[in-house]
Amino acid sequence: MSVAQRARPWSWSSSSVCLVHVVIMGCGRVGSTLARSLEDRNHTVSVIDADPDAFRRLGPGFNGDKVTGQGFDQEVLEKAGIRRADAFAAVSSGDNSNIIAARVARETFGIQQVVARIYDPGRAEVYQRLGITTVATVKWTADQMLRRLLPAGAEPDFRDPSGTIRLDQIPAPESWIGHRTVDFQMQSKSRIAWIDRLGEGVLASRESVIQEGDILHVAMREDNAAHAYQVIESGPDES
Repeated sequence: MSVAQRARPWSWSSSSVCLVHVVIMGCGRVGSTLARSLEDRNHTVSVIDADPDAFRRLGPGFNGDKVTGQGFDQEVLEKAGIRRADAFAAVSSGDNSNIIAARVARETFGIQQVVARIYDPGRAEVYQRLGITTVATVKWTADQMLRRLLPAGAEPDFRDPSGTIRLDQIPAPESWIGHRTVDFQMQSKSRIAWIDRLGEGVLASRESVIQEGDILHVAMREDNAAHAYQVIESGPDES
């Protein structure tokens, strides 16, 4: 079967739950937790690890396949059911192994949904541009710490790999309470992705009004952040 024949887009049916088969390389703390979480959601899972003792982390209740070997070895991947897989996760402790395995899964077997854990943020950005979704654990942890240490707006919740777009979590500014979200977006040149309101997520409409206690999740261009926060702090322009 060719890559073109095997490759298929990730699909979702609104009328039913989309059950998938996922192959995971690496049965450390991340891999084992991911495997159990997927199985708890009724997905099927195969886990690959070079150390057979690592499978003990999965616990006695794990029903998926356990395959001993290297996750970038095509025969090992075949044993793990890569040809029927919908997704592949490379979460071993080695950057090189994760990237090689991710590329084999994507380029040889045509898996579209591929994620690799990378410790080096520089490498993560390179492979992100090549179409391999990466999670740079060191950078992610540092970003999470920064967001909790620095004042609001200093570090975003999320920044896209190119550094162009950021997503910030902003408590409803007192001066904007009672004003329409559409005015907030127009004046700040940003977009409200959603609002946390009374414990639920709410999508803003043209009629939506910012309420006390709202948490706004605001997407904006990085080069517009200073202007956006100036508008947020100064309040609406009533003119």
